[in-house]
Amino acid sequence: MVGPAPRRRLRPLAALALVLALAPGLPTARAGQTPRPAERGPPVRLFTEEELARYGGEEEDQPIYLAVKGVVFDVTSGKEFYGRGAPYNALTGKDSTRGVAKMSLDPADLTHDTTGLTAKELEALDEVFTKVYKAKYPIVGYTARRILNEDGSPNLDFKPEDQPHFDIKDEF
Repeated sequence: MVGPAPRRRLRPLAALALVLALAPGLPTARAGQTPRPAERGPPVRLFTEEELARYGGEEEDQPIYLAVKGVVFDVTSGKEFYGRGAPYNALTGKDSTRGVAKMSLDPADLTHDTTGLTAKELEALDEVFTKVYKAKYPIVGYTARRILNEDGSPNLDFKPEDQPHFDIKDEF
């Protein structure tokens, strides 16, 4: 009988190395400054879980997408980290918010669910979201979960004007 896969969790120094490795040449923000956002790409779109799964880095000619906090990023430029067989490929093709917050590649953590995360994990999530993903990779869309409730009704807390890179006249 085969047991469950061992939990893979990154240690604090490994987590720091992950951030630095994923962001070579990343512009750093000084105290009181906001990091420069990644260059704007094509208009964003809404992704269902099934659609996002198509961009997991398995196809050579397909872009590689991953979502954090319901924001879908094109990480194709980091193919050596996110492509097929790469160390962080497990994060792609899905909303891996919990895994990013916990610096974990455990399949159980590769989900959008942030229930039970500690204040320190939530702080780490916000830092990586802002200083790595938003600063380095173009936003190509949002997960349906960010905009819709489980029953398919609109999420009334979603405000397009508050979303990164959202320009209502040419998106959705």
